[in-house]
Amino acid sequence: QVQLVESGGGVVQAGGSLRLSCAASRDTFSRQRMAWFRQAPGKERDIVATISGSNGNTYYADSVKGRFTISKDNAKSTVYLQMNSLKPEDTAIYYCAAGPQTSVYSTQYAYWGQGTQVTVSS
Repeated sequence: QVQLVESGGGVVQAGGSLRLSCAASRDTFSRQRMAWFRQAPGKERDIVATISGSNGNTYYADSVKGRFTISKDNAKSTVYLQMNSLKPEDTAIYYCAAGPQTSVYSTQYAYWGQGTQVTVSS
């Protein structure tokens, strides 16, 4: 059973920072590509960032480029999303996802965490 457990969400003022964590089972982490998505109320689930399993290549949505950083700790089987210079429009539920290949499409990811709420106040 693949499990992804997220943590680190919360309420922060605009301009602040948060770090999200996603702990995965070891076999998941070694074989899957990892990504963060987010979903705001009434909107679709959108890609935030991806990181490949082998060479650590990353991808960022234009809306977060330069502000967010995705990284992974292989020893801890954990993926992180460091979010700086947060804006009210970053408010959403953030989901960790794992899949067999790197993709910006949520349908390509078979495994999902429960989601963690991030609220940025103005």
